[in-house]
Amino acid sequence: MKVAVSFLLAMVLLACPAQASVTLPSFFSDHMVLQREAPLPIWGRAEPGQKITVTLAGESAVAQADGEGNWKVELKPLAASRTPQELTVQAAGEEKKITLTDVLIGDVWLGSGQSNMAGRVASYAGNDETLAALAAKAPFPQIRLMQSGPAPRWTPATAETVNSFSAIHFAFGERLQRELDVPVGLIVGAVGGTPSGYWIPPQTFADSPKCKESIAQATKTFSRERADELYQARVKQWEKAVAAAAAKGEKVRGRKPLPPVDPGESSRGGKIGGLYERYIEPIAGYRIRGVLWDQGEAGSGVVGVDQYVLMSELIRGWREVWGQGEFPFLFVQKPSGGGCAFRDDDPITRNAEPFVADLPAIDGRDSGEGRYLYVRLMQGNKNAWMTPVSDLGSGIHPTNKWGYGNRAAEVALSQVYQTGVQAYGPIYRSHKIDGNKVTVAFDQVGKGLTAAHSSNLQGFAVAGKDGVWHWADATIEGDSVVLSSSEVASPTRLRYAFAQKRAWANLFNKDGLPALAFETGE
Repeated sequence: MKVAVSFLLAMVLLACPAQASVTLPSFFSDHMVLQREAPLPIWGRAEPGQKITVTLAGESAVAQADGEGNWKVELKPLAASRTPQELTVQAAGEEKKITLTDVLIGDVWLGSGQSNMAGRVASYAGNDETLAALAAKAPFPQIRLMQSGPAPRWTPATAETVNSFSAIHFAFGERLQRELDVPVGLIVGAVGGTPSGYWIPPQTFADSPKCKESIAQATKTFSRERADELYQARVKQWEKAVAAAAAKGEKVRGRKPLPPVDPGESSRGGKIGGLYERYIEPIAGYRIRGVLWDQGEAGSGVVGVDQYVLMSELIRGWREVWGQGEFPFLFVQKPSGGGCAFRDDDPITRNAEPFVADLPAIDGRDSGEGRYLYVRLMQGNKNAWMTPVSDLGSGIHPTNKWGYGNRAAEVALSQVYQTGVQAYGPIYRSHKIDGNKVTVAFDQVGKGLTAAHSSNLQGFAVAGKDGVWHWADATIEGDSVVLSSSEVASPTRLRYAFAQKRAWANLFNKDGLPALAFETGE
């Protein structure tokens, strides 16, 4: 009987084709896009010591699995190709091989952040007619999509997959594909309501001198006793709201306040770097052209570390993990919208705020610091480019995702691909004080400076040594703006559009793009 069973088992094994011992991560799949004009890392698992051959477009590379079964090859750079290719992976001595089909060579962009990146085409198309019209043109044979997460795989951009994909990232990628005429691969790993602290590599955060310094400074003024007192007060207030709602048969809005935590800890209760580990770390090293980031409403989520420091370190950390240098890192400015547009009939800017001719009471607070933070983030980090959005739709979740995606694509076309597209309005360069007058010079003047919607240029403020701000009279002289105020005899500081809402600020270039907010110190 034992002999018969052994014989039958042998026959079954002979009848079944031998399985290849080599494996690949799921994101090396059919329909993928590989980055053009750059070395291409491909990796996987095999039996320890096995030799692996990877072949693509007639070029092969060989690697040997290490003692733990890991292997990695690097294929030579390839030019963009819209013709589907096959990539094969084969272990030495095995007939069975892995064959990936419909592989294109083009540009790969990773999108990440919170809800404005995660929001899908289907969710926004009803209120964004341009996005809806674009999605209706599917399929897009030269665009491929992948959602990061458990076992991610590439899919062609069909009507079904486009509608379930990130609205802003799809609009961004479609514009690039159309302008550059190369295949585009789009990857998204994003989760709504999440702070940037969830997305930083944990080791980057732990080792960061900048984060450590911020935490040390915050610790000097942190009082556990005071924090507990404030927490108990918030809990009592919440409990009263619950009781009042229950008496009316209603459900209270908002969750019970979280207990206070020390500087350097997560203020939201999640793990610092937790979402990086889930969505980004598994694909880190897959060759990309760059990143498009849309996050900021939730801040850093780390007590004592502000968004500027956290994002600067996140950018550095992602680049170090990828190991492909200072790749372009594009990010969307926050807050969304808030300003007027040069034109109201442009599909990109048609949801902008209407121009407000009357200036509000001068705001001596730092209400524009959040907006200016993103300008500083661009200026303080190499090859990091802000997508300016003051003239786009407002709100926590702006509905014109086609406009946001296309504005981001214009920044990429201008700064990454160097196509000559004008993507920025005037950007502060320097200023010179002469008595009570200040002459401000700008970069990105394009076709020249202009005041939109009014013959009066407004939105500038000046302050003297007393630190009191006053609206300034402003005139355009060539590529500069001259400021003065009868209230400030000796100006030492100046601002432009330094507010969350800035519909009264009307400096543009003649290309139709708004000047960026700025502030200078003494």
